[in-house]
Amino acid sequence: MKKLLLSVVALLIASVSFGQAKWGILAGPNFSGVTYQNLGFLPTGSKEHSSIVTNFRGGITVDIPLADEFSVGTGLLYAGKGGKFKNSDVKVNLSYLQVPIMFQFEPEVGNGNMVLGIGPYLAVGVGGNYKNTAVGTVGAFDDAAGNAKLKRFDAGGTFQIGYETKMGCYIGLNGDLGMVNVIDNSSNDRKFRNASFGVSLGYKFHGR
Repeated sequence: MKKLLLSVVALLIASVSFGQAKWGILAGPNFSGVTYQNLGFLPTGSKEHSSIVTNFRGGITVDIPLADEFSVGTGLLYAGKGGKFKNSDVKVNLSYLQVPIMFQFEPEVGNGNMVLGIGPYLAVGVGGNYKNTAVGTVGAFDDAAGNAKLKRFDAGGTFQIGYETKMGCYIGLNGDLGMVNVIDNSSNDRKFRNASFGVSLGYKFHGR
């Protein structure tokens, strides 16, 4: 968590030195699922993909210019993730603070700019639980049994495809693909990885 917070601070402070840095806000629905295998409360078997659940994603963004039509996009986002396990009534809801570090190409198109970005993300789980009718609600990071307890750190790849008007209004599609097996006990080939995609609406304040 300390490394993540230091990365946020360093990137946001760096943006101040650029006169044209753009700060912004965005929000929208996040459609998430998990890939899992051999969790303690589910039958042992091959890798499966959960059903998709709807969550929320939003926060503060900063675009740091590198060159004409190129920038680094970062910020601090809240990202709701999780999924509903197949052949079970168990559902997992997870809340993360997430830092994207995207390399962005922003060509002029019409009366605005396309925004194409790709790069890694870092995230820290700040809350989460498993829910089912038999057991009720159990914390996913702290209270879950050893075979289902999750680590708070997550990381992976992120992308966005969007459009920004000259006035700063933004609309886009985004996606995250978790590359870290976040299960706390990975013996017996246990796996748990996050994935999500969503739609974002926002506004960017142009620096001077």
